[in-house]
Amino acid sequence: MNATIESNPLIDRLPKHLKQFIKPQDYEEYTPINQAVWRYVMRKNVDYLSKVAHSSYLDGLKKTGIEVDSIPSMYGMNRILKEIGWAAVAVDGFIPPNAFMEFQAYNVLVIASDIRQLEHIEYTPAPDIIHEGAGHAPIIANPEYAEYLRRFGEIGCKAISSARDYEIYEAIRLLSILKEAEGTPQEEIEAAEKRVDELQNDLGELSEMALIRNLHWWTVEYGLIGTVDDPKIYGAGLLSSIGESAWCMTDNVTKLPYDINAAYQSFDITKPQPQLFVTPDFAHLSLVLEEFANKMALRTGGLSGVQKLINSNALGTVELSTGVQISGVFSNVIESEGKPVYLQCTGGTALAYREKELVGHGTSYHAEGFGSPVGKLKGINLAIEDMSPRDLKAYGVYEGERVTLEFEGDVTVSGEIITGTRNIQGKIILISFKDCTVTHGNTVLFQPQWGTYDMAVGKKVVSAFSGPADVNSFDLITHVPSSQTIKAKKSAERQELEGFYQKVRDIRGGTTGDLEAIFTKVKESHPNDWLLSVEIAELLHKNKQEELLNKVVLHLDEVKKKRPEVSHLIDGGLELIFEKEKIS
Repeated sequence: MNATIESNPLIDRLPKHLKQFIKPQDYEEYTPINQAVWRYVMRKNVDYLSKVAHSSYLDGLKKTGIEVDSIPSMYGMNRILKEIGWAAVAVDGFIPPNAFMEFQAYNVLVIASDIRQLEHIEYTPAPDIIHEGAGHAPIIANPEYAEYLRRFGEIGCKAISSARDYEIYEAIRLLSILKEAEGTPQEEIEAAEKRVDELQNDLGELSEMALIRNLHWWTVEYGLIGTVDDPKIYGAGLLSSIGESAWCMTDNVTKLPYDINAAYQSFDITKPQPQLFVTPDFAHLSLVLEEFANKMALRTGGLSGVQKLINSNALGTVELSTGVQISGVFSNVIESEGKPVYLQCTGGTALAYREKELVGHGTSYHAEGFGSPVGKLKGINLAIEDMSPRDLKAYGVYEGERVTLEFEGDVTVSGEIITGTRNIQGKIILISFKDCTVTHGNTVLFQPQWGTYDMAVGKKVVSAFSGPADVNSFDLITHVPSSQTIKAKKSAERQELEGFYQKVRDIRGGTTGDLEAIFTKVKESHPNDWLLSVEIAELLHKNKQEELLNKVVLHLDEVKKKRPEVSHLIDGGLELIFEKEKIS
């Protein structure tokens, strides 16, 4: 299947730092067994989920162009998703949480284009095209849910991480790759599991990113909707897992009303979930999200917000009450009476206003860092930002004047004013000094020989968030994952089996072929394979070849005895075949 590339404007407008994660979907890499795995899961899902999923699921399958018989082409999906205001891109496994959420903010669905092995047909800890394409994509056709997803991305990508969060991301990524790869030694998997457990059990205080990832998990990935007594499925992790979608509907899984407490409920990505949360409707998801956002440094700012950025040891932004935004790696905050009175960044720093870098205040100019007082002048009720031109002149804040500004918290700025920068409302947001000394008590924070001192103006920190204010201010194309997904080995035995799968797929598509000869060879050379025999049984039943069908079913009974772990999968496939006949 060769797909024609269809452009989607949403992908074109993505910033470069997100485009670095996109990889091409090489459709030719999908093998006949991959296609059979997709088809089995989708046939089971559509049959079962039509009874237990939110009504948007089946409607969404049609709207997003996802077929039951073939793995979707990203290009075809984009052509159709464009009509509902979304796009899709392929990536390599897990990507960092901030990036994943920022894609959502741009209405772009991230799809891990690999597909699970036949051995993991019910569930895989690794993201794959069944999870993303058959799980996430159909539900976004619901406008209310799609807006929740976009808004979640917009807020989530601003959540401040801890240094430990990235370690956990890398550890989980490696574990998911090892578990999904063929032939990984058990000791390697156990070592990776142990590392994930150690990190998850030693989190300390949860970061904003850890908390909002919990909300994402219990809604977007594993959410139920309706009532606790009669829930329906909408979470992609459940929609894409033929095992867990059935398990979650039993009394073995506790159902809880969804509220903000879900942010504090951790999860284990490698195991079925012992409890799930039920939202009454999609609108309630947005209410809880806003409730959580109101607690984030994004909206609360203040000393705690600055401290979160310092603890993250990563690029972040502080916004002052004038709207001036300082982006960099925050290294220190001086506080007084529970308020920040001086902020310091180390290394390249950029200043912006309304997410646009201020001319002349990029990282090359502020290459050695940046520091600025925050707050009001001592003994003066009127903050600098609220002063009229007459007030500023009265207090000596005037071009060409030498002035000493004493701030609350014992920070003093003394120098000759060069110029001031104002925002669109006319408020002064930046004052530049020459021959300037800045002190906190007896500590010198800036000396005249260091050059021009640029002081950001603002009486308080109103916001603190992850990432830069202007994405163009920094080189963000830096992501190099510590692990790459592992492709299945192509042994001669495996290639022969793939050939048989292809022949059966061709016969289903209308090509003539000898099913009996194929079955005989599979039974002799690949006696443990079960899925191809189920596919053969389906065609035999359709063609009313009862005698050979009975032989295939007897063979599957033998496989069930030898491999009891796949017995329920075989039964599930046969039920689809014979139930369909009963209904028609």
